[in-house]
Amino acid sequence: MQKSLYGVVLTSLFLFAACQPTSDPKEGEYTPSSAASAQEERIVATTVSATELAAALDLDLVGIPTSYKELPTRYDDVTELGNPMSPDVEQIRQLQADVVWSVTTLQVDLEEPFTSAGIEAEFLDFQSVEGMIQEILDIGERYNREDEATALVNGFKGRITELEEAYRTSEKPSVLVLMGVPGSYLVATEHSYIGDLVQIAGGEMAIDAGNDMEYLASNTEYLQQSNPDIILRAAHGMPEEVIEMFDEEFKSNDIWKHFRAVEKGRVYDLEEELFGTTGNVAVLEALDALEEMLHPEDNER
Repeated sequence: MQKSLYGVVLTSLFLFAACQPTSDPKEGEYTPSSAASAQEERIVATTVSATELAAALDLDLVGIPTSYKELPTRYDDVTELGNPMSPDVEQIRQLQADVVWSVTTLQVDLEEPFTSAGIEAEFLDFQSVEGMIQEILDIGERYNREDEATALVNGFKGRITELEEAYRTSEKPSVLVLMGVPGSYLVATEHSYIGDLVQIAGGEMAIDAGNDMEYLASNTEYLQQSNPDIILRAAHGMPEEVIEMFDEEFKSNDIWKHFRAVEKGRVYDLEEELFGTTGNVAVLEALDALEEMLHPEDNER
């Protein structure tokens, strides 16, 4: 059940994503440092989050995902390998990659194809901030990027500590997170990446999964019983279309007007670049945005 629900989100996300052409390198843009040039392994990143992490750690890549999102310009001339859910395995083999990075949420779907093709794949745990922090430190140690990894992680940890101290004794607002893709939406649980961010930012998830599922099927009558203080709407795949879908749903379905969050005007749309289905290096920006939504009274002072 977990795989099928999560698949609804990711399948819709990538089926509706349009590829943006890359631009030619511009004069004065990034050129690999001597440390990066000394990198021995040929690395392929098949997800946007893994690609962004590689850039943050000053690592070269020989393959990247095809994405409608803007990827780091240092990879403008790197081979594109298709969407993260079904990368071109044969093309990866031709690149003679030493290692291929994906994420644990896609492991069930991709492990067998990679293994059959004789490809060494690593599935990074980006399902929580804590998991991502450990991956960053491990990669930094492996590729002699300890300084870059430590600086990135210390920034995350420092902000997390600030938020924990600021809201340790505060009443936690209950938060309902809706994960929308064109045509449908699911409910994110505390086991999802966005759910993890909400809890770090001093919120409490309105829906308790009771298991390790990241997303649940939506039922408005059941959701109303949770009566959340805040509703967060995450739009993926085609953000503008999904927001329109949410707006129409909230307008046409009379039950939504009885939610406390709607009555109080505390319904927020999350920016897709910051709030993905898996973790990414934009943790600080995401937490800053969430703090303003969850604790507006503190930010007004």
